[in-house]
Amino acid sequence: MTEKDERASQDGAGHRARLRQRLAEGGDGLLDHELIEYLLALAIPRRDTKPLARLLLREFGGIGGLMAADWQAIARVPGMGDTSVAAIKIVQATALRMLRNDVAERPVLGSWQALLDYLRADMAYLHVERVRVLHLNSRNMLIRDENMGDGSIDQAAIYTREVIKRAMELGSAALILVHNHPTRSIRSRWSTHKHAETLANSGIFGIA
Repeated sequence: MTEKDERASQDGAGHRARLRQRLAEGGDGLLDHELIEYLLALAIPRRDTKPLARLLLREFGGIGGLMAADWQAIARVPGMGDTSVAAIKIVQATALRMLRNDVAERPVLGSWQALLDYLRADMAYLHVERVRVLHLNSRNMLIRDENMGDGSIDQAAIYTREVIKRAMELGSAALILVHNHPTRSIRSRWSTHKHAETLANSGIFGIA
């Protein structure tokens, strides 16, 4: 190793030590790119990860978009391998698990904000439409949260008959139909409302 390389290595180690110290103090002052930089440093310890962190945030429009991006999209960014992609996705999975547990432990109607926080974390940054159905029991507790599938930028398929069949299998007392709209398409919103109306008119379930 040359003297220049040794100095760069020492500077990098010092920078990461400072980030680690700020994290130990609560992490509130860390910028988005610094959070991603340190996360990637755990997966790629011998590399300056600041440029890669900035590139990822630009590519996906911020930390929320990065966490919500699928594995393949993140892996296509130059410099990202399976280990570094896994570091990003494990953070997302952990955050969603924590938010989901807040919803699962209480009646949904009594924890509406917790439900919105969970759904927003999972769906708000998606660039395609996603349909999910939340199945509730008679006490409005969450039985099952099922992703019915991802579609395109302005449409996603949902089959009312399959939703009813699944709800009867689970013994659902009520359903919450959730659908994001990346393009805010009027046609897409109309389609969602028609599905909800059909389910409500079935007379079998309450629909939120």
